[in-house]
Amino acid sequence: MRLVVGLGNPGAGYARNRHNIGFMAADEIVRRHAFSAWRNKFQAELADGTLSGEKVIVLKPLTYMNLSGQAVGEALRFYKILPKDVIVIYDEIELPPGKIRVKQGGGHAGHNGLRSLDQHIGKDYWRVRLGVGRPPQKEQVANYVLHDFAKADEAWLTPLLDSVATHLPVLVKGNEGGFMNKVTLDIAPPKPAKPPKADPAGAASPASAAADVAADKPDAGKNALQIALEKAKAKVSGSNGTESS
Repeated sequence: MRLVVGLGNPGAGYARNRHNIGFMAADEIVRRHAFSAWRNKFQAELADGTLSGEKVIVLKPLTYMNLSGQAVGEALRFYKILPKDVIVIYDEIELPPGKIRVKQGGGHAGHNGLRSLDQHIGKDYWRVRLGVGRPPQKEQVANYVLHDFAKADEAWLTPLLDSVATHLPVLVKGNEGGFMNKVTLDIAPPKPAKPPKADPAGAASPASAAADVAADKPDAGKNALQIALEKAKAKVSGSNGTESS
């Protein structure tokens, strides 16, 4: 059994905040894979389904970001799930918008949701870090993550959430590298190879151009002596072969 946790803050006022990208991903996972309807349990919203033949529970804590660990800890103990079987999806300001990184364990790097999780379930859980970028000044961070995504962000946000939901079964099977690669390719597919440069319209190849010149100007490529000798030879030949009428 796996527990997938999307981090965010409850309430319509926070729904489109950068800090709520984890909630957005959880919603898309439940929708994409036809999980059960959301229901309230463990101070959270919970839905369940099956991915890659394994039961998966998706959780959105309703305790607000700073107390996320309370809800996750309750669910963990109830289902007897180990921290290594928990996947947490959240916003990462240290990654450019649309980038993704996956790792197990590590520090909270100042993220209050992770800080709370570390306190309640330890650090041995999987982290899916979704890049949202960061503001220029450190003191702007709190205001930045608690503001909505800009309209222009939809160009990368929607494909990112779609891809995370689509390929989550790969991560559930334990292939974190494969999951990250698939999402990365979806968001930034490799550029197609450039075709060889075509000749300008109507331009002839060097070989054909030389042939054309030779046809139009039979003397092309001959020196002056060769041309003079050939003309003299032709004159003599013509004189000897003339007939009177």
